[in-house]
Amino acid sequence: MYATAAVPFAGGSEQPMAMVGLFWIAGGDVYVGAKPSGSAPGVRLAPEGVVALGDDQSGLYLWADVRALTVADVPEKSLMRRIDSVRHTALDTLLTLVVQNGPGYVDEAPPLITVRVETPSGTHALSAFVAAAVGYPPAEIELSRALLSRLTEGEATMATTLAAMSDWGRSWEGKSPRPAEREALLRKWLG
Repeated sequence: MYATAAVPFAGGSEQPMAMVGLFWIAGGDVYVGAKPSGSAPGVRLAPEGVVALGDDQSGLYLWADVRALTVADVPEKSLMRRIDSVRHTALDTLLTLVVQNGPGYVDEAPPLITVRVETPSGTHALSAFVAAAVGYPPAEIELSRALLSRLTEGEATMATTLAAMSDWGRSWEGKSPRPAEREALLRKWLG
Protein backbone atom coordinates (compact mmCIF):
# COMPACT_ATOMS: atom_id res chain seq x y z
CA MET A 1 0.00 0.00 0.00
CA TYR A 2 1.59 3.23 -1.13
CA ALA A 3 0.50 6.66 -0.03
CA THR A 4 -0.39 9.27 -2.58
CA ALA A 5 -1.85 12.56 -1.37
CA ALA A 6 -3.49 11.08 1.72
CA VAL A 7 -0.53 11.48 4.07
CA PRO A 8 -1.43 14.08 6.72
CA PHE A 9 1.98 15.73 6.70
CA ALA A 10 2.05 16.13 2.91
CA GLY A 11 0.16 19.39 3.03
CA GLY A 12 -2.55 20.67 0.77
CA SER A 13 -0.53 20.62 -2.43
CA GLU A 14 -2.57 20.20 -5.57
CA GLN A 15 0.30 18.68 -7.53
CA PRO A 16 -0.04 15.04 -8.54
CA MET A 17 2.06 12.96 -6.14
CA ALA A 18 3.35 9.44 -6.48
CA MET A 19 5.68 7.03 -4.73
CA VAL A 20 8.30 5.16 -6.71
CA GLY A 21 10.51 3.09 -4.44
CA LEU A 22 11.69 5.26 -1.55
CA PHE A 23 11.00 8.42 -3.55
CA TRP A 24 7.99 10.72 -3.25
CA ILE A 25 7.69 12.67 -6.47
CA ALA A 26 5.41 15.73 -6.51
CA GLY A 27 5.42 17.66 -9.75
CA GLY A 28 9.10 18.13 -10.50
CA ASP A 29 10.20 17.79 -6.85
CA VAL A 30 11.88 14.58 -5.66
CA TYR A 31 11.96 13.60 -1.97
CA VAL A 32 13.41 10.63 -0.12
CA GLY A 33 10.50 9.36 1.98
CA ALA A 34 7.33 11.42 2.26
CA LYS A 35 7.05 15.04 1.22
CA PRO A 36 6.94 17.08 4.44
CA SER A 37 4.87 20.13 5.22
CA GLY A 38 5.18 22.68 7.96
CA SER A 39 7.80 21.72 10.51
CA ALA A 40 7.88 17.99 9.65
CA PRO A 41 11.28 16.52 8.74
CA GLY A 42 12.07 15.68 5.16
CA VAL A 43 14.79 15.34 2.54
CA ARG A 44 14.52 16.85 -0.93
CA LEU A 45 16.84 16.00 -3.81
CA ALA A 46 17.22 19.31 -5.63
CA PRO A 47 19.37 20.09 -8.69
CA GLU A 48 21.82 21.99 -6.47
CA GLY A 49 22.05 19.38 -3.72
CA VAL A 50 20.44 17.46 -0.87
CA VAL A 51 18.10 19.74 1.10
CA ALA A 52 17.30 18.99 4.76
CA LEU A 53 13.82 20.24 5.69
CA GLY A 54 12.01 20.65 9.00
CA ASP A 55 12.40 22.30 12.38
CA ASP A 56 15.09 19.99 13.75
CA GLN A 57 17.18 19.84 10.59
CA SER A 58 17.96 22.27 7.85
CA GLY A 59 20.65 22.91 5.34
CA LEU A 60 21.88 22.28 1.84
CA TYR A 61 24.57 19.74 0.96
CA LEU A 62 25.87 20.61 -2.50
CA TRP A 63 26.18 17.68 -4.91
CA ALA A 64 29.85 18.55 -5.47
CA ASP A 65 30.45 17.81 -1.76
CA VAL A 66 28.24 14.70 -1.44
CA ARG A 67 30.48 11.60 -1.41
CA ALA A 68 27.80 9.08 -0.45
CA LEU A 69 24.05 9.06 -0.01
CA THR A 70 22.55 6.12 1.89
CA VAL A 71 19.34 5.29 3.71
CA ALA A 72 18.71 3.25 6.86
CA ASP A 73 15.77 2.22 9.05
CA VAL A 74 13.64 1.45 5.98
CA PRO A 75 10.65 -0.72 6.91
CA GLU A 76 10.37 -3.73 4.61
CA LYS A 77 6.94 -4.77 3.40
CA SER A 78 5.72 -7.89 5.21
CA LEU A 79 2.54 -9.76 6.06
CA MET A 80 2.77 -8.64 9.71
CA ARG A 81 2.98 -4.97 8.65
CA ARG A 82 -0.14 -5.43 6.52
CA ILE A 83 -2.01 -7.06 9.39
CA ASP A 84 -0.91 -4.29 11.75
CA SER A 85 -2.03 -1.65 9.25
CA VAL A 86 -5.49 -3.23 8.94
CA ARG A 87 -5.73 -3.54 12.73
CA HIS A 88 -4.72 0.10 13.19
CA THR A 89 -7.29 1.26 10.62
CA ALA A 90 -10.04 -0.78 12.33
CA LEU A 91 -9.09 0.60 15.76
CA ASP A 92 -9.00 4.15 14.41
CA THR A 93 -12.46 3.72 12.87
CA LEU A 94 -13.88 2.26 16.09
CA LEU A 95 -12.44 5.04 18.24
CA THR A 96 -13.75 7.67 15.84
CA LEU A 97 -17.24 6.21 16.14
CA VAL A 98 -17.09 5.91 19.94
CA VAL A 99 -15.56 9.32 20.60
CA GLN A 100 -17.43 11.38 18.01
CA ASN A 101 -17.85 14.48 20.16
CA GLY A 102 -14.76 14.16 22.32
CA PRO A 103 -11.19 15.22 21.62
CA GLY A 104 -10.88 12.28 19.23
CA TYR A 105 -8.15 9.80 18.56
CA VAL A 106 -4.87 11.22 17.38
CA ASP A 107 -2.95 9.13 14.89
CA GLU A 108 0.66 8.55 15.74
CA ALA A 109 3.24 9.83 13.28
CA PRO A 110 4.59 7.39 10.71
CA PRO A 111 8.04 5.93 11.33
CA LEU A 112 11.14 7.79 10.22
CA ILE A 113 13.86 6.70 7.84
CA THR A 114 17.41 8.00 8.14
CA VAL A 115 19.11 9.52 5.11
CA ARG A 116 22.87 9.72 5.57
CA VAL A 117 24.76 12.33 3.58
CA GLU A 118 28.54 11.88 3.58
CA THR A 119 30.52 15.05 2.88
CA PRO A 120 34.13 16.14 3.51
CA SER A 121 32.97 17.55 6.87
CA GLY A 122 31.51 14.20 8.00
CA THR A 123 28.33 12.16 7.81
CA HIS A 124 25.06 13.98 8.41
CA ALA A 125 21.99 11.97 9.49
CA LEU A 126 18.73 13.44 8.20
CA SER A 127 15.21 12.21 8.92
CA ALA A 128 12.17 11.77 6.68
CA PHE A 129 8.79 10.17 7.27
CA VAL A 130 8.03 6.82 5.68
CA ALA A 131 5.26 7.10 3.09
CA ALA A 132 4.51 3.41 2.49
CA ALA A 133 1.99 2.38 5.15
CA VAL A 134 2.93 -1.30 5.11
CA GLY A 135 6.62 -0.89 4.27
CA TYR A 136 8.51 -0.96 1.01
CA PRO A 137 8.98 -4.04 -1.22
CA PRO A 138 12.54 -5.44 -0.90
CA ALA A 139 13.28 -5.03 -4.64
CA GLU A 140 12.29 -1.37 -4.54
CA ILE A 141 14.47 -0.79 -1.46
CA GLU A 142 17.51 -2.25 -3.27
CA LEU A 143 16.85 -0.33 -6.47
CA SER A 144 16.29 2.92 -4.53
CA ARG A 145 19.55 2.47 -2.63
CA ALA A 146 21.38 1.88 -5.93
CA LEU A 147 19.75 5.01 -7.37
CA LEU A 148 20.83 7.10 -4.36
CA SER A 149 24.37 5.83 -4.87
CA ARG A 150 24.17 6.67 -8.58
CA LEU A 151 23.33 10.27 -7.74
CA THR A 152 26.79 10.65 -6.18
CA GLU A 153 28.73 9.37 -9.24
CA GLY A 154 29.34 12.83 -10.65
CA GLU A 155 27.54 15.97 -11.72
CA ALA A 156 26.53 14.76 -15.19
CA THR A 157 25.10 11.48 -13.86
CA MET A 158 23.27 13.25 -11.03
CA ALA A 159 21.83 15.92 -13.32
CA THR A 160 20.63 13.40 -15.92
CA THR A 161 19.14 11.02 -13.33
CA LEU A 162 17.43 13.70 -11.24
CA ALA A 163 16.11 15.40 -14.40
CA ALA A 164 14.58 12.10 -15.58
CA MET A 165 12.86 11.63 -12.20
CA SER A 166 11.60 15.24 -12.19
CA ASP A 167 10.39 15.06 -15.80
CA TRP A 168 8.45 11.88 -15.01
CA GLY A 169 6.87 13.61 -11.98
CA ARG A 170 5.79 16.62 -14.02
CA SER A 171 4.13 14.42 -16.67
CA TRP A 172 2.56 11.88 -14.29
CA GLU A 173 -1.16 12.39 -13.69
CA GLY A 174 -2.23 9.37 -11.69
CA LYS A 175 -1.72 7.73 -8.34
CA SER A 176 1.39 5.75 -7.51
CA PRO A 177 2.20 3.22 -10.22
CA ARG A 178 1.75 -0.51 -9.66
CA PRO A 179 4.75 -2.53 -8.34
CA ALA A 180 5.98 -3.72 -11.75
CA GLU A 181 5.81 -0.16 -13.12
CA ARG A 182 7.67 1.23 -10.10
CA GLU A 183 10.47 -1.32 -10.50
CA ALA A 184 10.67 -0.57 -14.23
CA LEU A 185 10.95 3.16 -13.54
CA LEU A 186 13.69 2.66 -10.95
CA ARG A 187 15.63 0.43 -13.38
CA LYS A 188 15.20 3.00 -16.18
CA TRP A 189 16.49 5.81 -13.95
CA LEU A 190 19.46 3.64 -12.96
CA GLY A 191 20.36 3.54 -16.66
